[in-house]
Amino acid sequence: MLEEKYQEFEKFIDENKNQRKFEQSVELAINFKGVDFSKQANRLNVDVLLPNGRGKTNKLALFATDKNFVSAARDKGIEVLDGNSLPTIASDKEKMNSLLGYDLLAQPNLMPSIAKQLGPFLGPRNKMPKPVMTAQDLGRTAGETSKRISIKNKGKFLPTVHCVVGSEKMEAKKIYENIQEVVGDVNKAVGANRIRSVYVKLTMSKPLKLV
Repeated sequence: MLEEKYQEFEKFIDENKNQRKFEQSVELAINFKGVDFSKQANRLNVDVLLPNGRGKTNKLALFATDKNFVSAARDKGIEVLDGNSLPTIASDKEKMNSLLGYDLLAQPNLMPSIAKQLGPFLGPRNKMPKPVMTAQDLGRTAGETSKRISIKNKGKFLPTVHCVVGSEKMEAKKIYENIQEVVGDVNKAVGANRIRSVYVKLTMSKPLKLV
């Protein structure tokens, strides 16, 4: 679907990168046809593991109470958030906002409490923690978290989804491989011939149509 567009994409990245005083993200917009997203059963909720990562790495934090999880997190330099303090965190606006700067992980038995206490804030922002099944899995899950994105459609944007697929500092080829992975996974989720168009842009650039 995208193979013939690579050279145009590479030129687009070269022309638009390093034009701002900050590192721009590379963002994808996918528009659909023939899917009634007003029906909950048709809503997209796809996790994509980007083969080349997002280009930017957030700090990691783990909600935990179990000493094995706490010890494993500290060994790996992951900040530990006390799972017994969820009501306190939920009532602290500054603390809640600070969570947005992290990729969040959680001990699995804490997920129901996190969903209840923090879900109304984190859920709409696609920042809900990923459960880590065992302390031994923490390293692998943490590594994948920095490469994983969540694609959902909601509200007035139902016919369209947006996601970050890299940063301008990445090689164009690696960004394009990420784009192909996203489009492929979304195509599988909605079914063949349901994608109307695909656009890519840097944070402050005009978009380029890929499909």
